[in-house]
Amino acid sequence: MKTSSVILAVSALLFLGCSSSKDYLIESDYSYHGKFRKYKTFTFVDQTSSEENKAIYNPYIEDAIKYRMKLQGYKYTEKKPSLLISYRMFFDDFEFMGYNQPDIESWSKRGDDEEDYDPIEYGLREGTLLILLHDRKQRRVIWQGYAAGVFGNQDFDNERYLKRAVRSIFDQYRFFADGYMVKNQEVE
Repeated sequence: MKTSSVILAVSALLFLGCSSSKDYLIESDYSYHGKFRKYKTFTFVDQTSSEENKAIYNPYIEDAIKYRMKLQGYKYTEKKPSLLISYRMFFDDFEFMGYNQPDIESWSKRGDDEEDYDPIEYGLREGTLLILLHDRKQRRVIWQGYAAGVFGNQDFDNERYLKRAVRSIFDQYRFFADGYMVKNQEVE
C-alpha cells in the first residue's frame, strides 16, 4: 500500500512539473487574402540592417523555422520566393492585437476572403516570439504565430527553448507547400 501511495505521489509531482511548462500562450492569426495552398518557396527578410535588429537576430530561430518549413515541403530560395519570413523577440510584457477567427483549415476550404475580422487583445508576457509570413507578391502579412511566456526567465540564447517555441508556433500553421503532398504520393 505504501509503495502505491509513493508511486502515486511521485506521478502527481511529475505531472504538475510537466504541466507548468505549458502555462504559455500559443496563438496564430491569418489574413483572409492568404493563398495558403499556393505557396512553394520561402526566404528570410534581412533583419540585420540596423543595430537594433542585429541584437535580436538568432540563428537558432532561423534554423528551426527553416527546418519546419522544409519539413512541410517548402523550398528555401532567395530568388523570388513566394513567402518572406520575419520574426521578432519581445523581452517585456505588452498588449498585442490578434483576431478571433475560424480554424484556418476549415476557413481555407471555404476560401471566403470577405470574412470579417474580429479583433481580440492579448496581454503577452515577457519572452514572446512572433513569427510573420509575408506574401511577397501581395506585400502583406498573411500569417502570424506567436508564443508568449514560453521562456519565462530563460535566456533567449537557449537553443532548446527557442526550438520548442518555433515548433509550437508552427504547429498552428498546418499547410504543406503547393504540390508537396501530390509529389510524395506519386513516389509511393
